[in-house]
Amino acid sequence: MTLTDSLIEYPCDFPIKVFGQTQQGFIQAVSEVVLRHDPAFSAASIVTRNSKAARYVSLTCTVHVTSREQLDALYQDLCDHPLIVMVL
Repeated sequence: MTLTDSLIEYPCDFPIKVFGQTQQGFIQAVSEVVLRHDPAFSAASIVTRNSKAARYVSLTCTVHVTSREQLDALYQDLCDHPLIVMVL
């Protein structure tokens, strides 16, 4: 296997976990970024989980990806967003 090989078979549904501080508009902001890369994405499918003290929230967004380039671009846009702390 080389660095250009992928363990992911495209197209597929791929879960992405996004972390940020609990604040109004966070879910909407994440949804907008994801929708730019997966127009069929539904914000209603987001699974949320608050940290113990509810200071942070994690969102699990399952997106339909068709290529590594699409997935890489989505990760980059999420990582570049000022409200997002971490993306896994």
